[in-house]
Amino acid sequence: MPIEALAAPRRLADPAAAGALFACLAEETVEVMAFVYLAADQRVLGMRQARSGSVDRLVLPIRDVAADALAFGAAAVVMAHNHPSGDPTPSVADREATRLLARALETLEMRLLDHLIVASGGITSFRRLGLL
Repeated sequence: MPIEALAAPRRLADPAAAGALFACLAEETVEVMAFVYLAADQRVLGMRQARSGSVDRLVLPIRDVAADALAFGAAAVVMAHNHPSGDPTPSVADREATRLLARALETLEMRLLDHLIVASGGITSFRRLGLL
């Protein structure tokens, strides 16, 4: 996964701040996943992204996310991905991938704070939906 080129804020205090950080994903024409790695005080430690050649599918790189989280010394992760269709509604695959990542991070004593779906039709927060 390449290092994300976005300028990260110093802290990511809430879903609105995360949504603002990842809003640019709505403009992508293929699926893109982005991850921000956080210290216990919500300080941003680093960011990464994974791109797909597809408009409707991207394999979640759980091993890479976990390795990055360990390398950054992260206490938490926020994940975001786009839906080029414009509809920010989570799919069944989105829900399952989120459960798998949350479980994997939990075994490493880290939290998945949120998973955001970014689209031209808005931003959906798994945390706000009660899915995390």
